[in-house]
Amino acid sequence: MKATEKRKIKGHEVTFLGFGALEIGRDWGFVNRTRPEETEALALIQEVLDSGVNLIDTASAYHLSEERIGKFIKSNGKKFFLASKCGEHNRDNSTYYDFSYQAVKESIKRSLKLLNVEELDLLQIHFGPNAEQVIKDGETYKAMAEAKSVGKVKLLGASIDGALAKECILSGNFDCMQMTYNLLDTSNFANLQLCKEKNIGVLIKGPFAQGKLTPKVFDILAGDKLQPKERAKLTALLEACNNDADILMNCALQLLYREEAISSVLAGTKSIHHFHNNIKLLETPLDEKIFQAVKRIAFAN
Repeated sequence: MKATEKRKIKGHEVTFLGFGALEIGRDWGFVNRTRPEETEALALIQEVLDSGVNLIDTASAYHLSEERIGKFIKSNGKKFFLASKCGEHNRDNSTYYDFSYQAVKESIKRSLKLLNVEELDLLQIHFGPNAEQVIKDGETYKAMAEAKSVGKVKLLGASIDGALAKECILSGNFDCMQMTYNLLDTSNFANLQLCKEKNIGVLIKGPFAQGKLTPKVFDILAGDKLQPKERAKLTALLEACNNDADILMNCALQLLYREEAISSVLAGTKSIHHFHNNIKLLETPLDEKIFQAVKRIAFAN
């Protein structure tokens, strides 16, 4: 099954489809923004793992996400690849940035405690404003590298795009990059190839472009929040898919599945139905002519 096909991050096997755990801990979304109750969140984690998916990506900034995953681990044990992030911190249902050595060191300690683990499989910098300065200062990386040296973290990563992502890749400091890549935004294509060349793992965030490549596309196009260029591209993609949102989603997933540089795709949701639908669509046969037409649109200037 494509969703549970194993790929690698520095020798660690992860499934092609991963689970982004933002929505199980933080109010998020276009329509129903409310996070699920704890029992629902824990049931969703179990369903994800029962499906064969073995990667869960969370962050301190995802409010209750780490705590809920930790409760699951306490009851069920840790039998999956666990990734988290540091730099953006959670406080009283809001977040703030602090990339200083001490703040990140304390954040790592707190994440390990909340998650009920002694070691993270992957720790990533959760970049925000002034990412260039964070890289230049090096304090965040110093705290992360120290955690790795004492066995609290196996692999180090960075969640960032564009020129700064390239800088991180070339630095030799990171084992994995988390980047945006989808039918509406292929700007990280060269970075993907560079990661492949350097044997660096790649996690994909935003595979459905914040709902634009899902059945929500019709409501989004009916609204007035899209920029003209993005609206034109999204309209062209949908038309190439015969105005069928399921075909559009299938194409979005196939673009990622066919890219060898990608280790895992983080599909975030708080809905068991949506999670299983992603798996179903990955297995649904796709008209190759449609996919190639969609791909041409995706890479057009």
